[in-house]
Amino acid sequence: MKLAFVTETFPPEVNGVAMTFGVIARELGRRGHEVTVYRPSRGRGPARAAPIAFREEEMPGWPVPGYPELRFGLPSGRGLRARWRARRPDLVHVVTEGPLGASAVSAARSLGLPVTSSFHTNFHSYARHYHCGWLRPLALGWLRRVHNRTRRTFVPTAELGAELAQLGFRNLLLLSRGVDTAQFQPDRRSAALRASWQAGPTDPVVLHVGRLAAEKNYPLLFRVYAAMRAANPKCRFVVAGEGPLRDRLQRAHPDCIFAGFFSRDEIGRYYASADIYLHASTTETFGNVLTEAMASGLAVAGFDYAAARQFVRHEESGLVAPCGQPDALIAAGVRLATNPELVQRLRRGARAAVEAQAWEKVVVHFETDLARVIEEMRVPPLSGEAPAPSHAAA
Repeated sequence: MKLAFVTETFPPEVNGVAMTFGVIARELGRRGHEVTVYRPSRGRGPARAAPIAFREEEMPGWPVPGYPELRFGLPSGRGLRARWRARRPDLVHVVTEGPLGASAVSAARSLGLPVTSSFHTNFHSYARHYHCGWLRPLALGWLRRVHNRTRRTFVPTAELGAELAQLGFRNLLLLSRGVDTAQFQPDRRSAALRASWQAGPTDPVVLHVGRLAAEKNYPLLFRVYAAMRAANPKCRFVVAGEGPLRDRLQRAHPDCIFAGFFSRDEIGRYYASADIYLHASTTETFGNVLTEAMASGLAVAGFDYAAARQFVRHEESGLVAPCGQPDALIAAGVRLATNPELVQRLRRGARAAVEAQAWEKVVVHFETDLARVIEEMRVPPLSGEAPAPSHAAA
């Protein structure tokens, strides 16, 4: 297949969406498909070696306010149409719903190309974290319109698919997430790195990896850690990531280690060198960091939704708290801080829970679904007959 991916974020940027489609583009390319990724130009952003398995084409972009390391794509319908007339893809997949993605949907439809999309980020839920709840209906309307103009919308969990179906999103399919169990594994544990955190061999090291932004629920995350530290003063807290809240959080929590930005390869060493992973966010569509932590052999604690609901068995491979009950998450953190036997048991269970979640299996499912959409365009259904999604999410 000749596949065109359109996305506002892509490696070397570090976030769940960029990581997911960086892997998918690579694996589809390795499987013999011709993959071209259309993304915003990076300006002076981070550079990386040219990919082997797929091509990248730069589109006009602009820095995201508050996130200078990220750029959003500008509407580029004319440029995309010109490219796709000259080199016609079999299918266009729109990864993000920004101006570039929305214009790609229109461009593909105008050329009669099959177009699909992915839903990764609950932008409509972010509004309350940025004190602009009045924007939620507008954001939701925009997202619904963009996705419902595509032939399939892929979602990371059945739970999210059911929620979106209730909100009027159509033709939903499941595209789960894999985890690289070679890159993220307990064997990458580093005594030297732990020593740099002033942590002894048996001192509990708590880790959090993520974008330091309001929607990640950092007030609760640090409340959980404060309770853990009060129960066990030997706890250390390492926060890996960048974002608009970093300076404020670092000033407010000088006892914590703010490690900053790391490459995907280097962050695997950080995961493996910790013992406990905390996740307080309630706005994730999946939460790749949770499965990476589990693959690295960490005892995880988070709310019972998204990746945690799919992979964590309470008391066996992690601890989950009911959504909307912050005190339950605090209690889970305190248990991990004070019960080393529990931590060791959960660490073993966490790794076992995700070992079978290989990217190859996920990519093969996605490949099959894209091929089916292409075939539907070649042989339209009978009048009045809607296409039947496979392994539907809702």
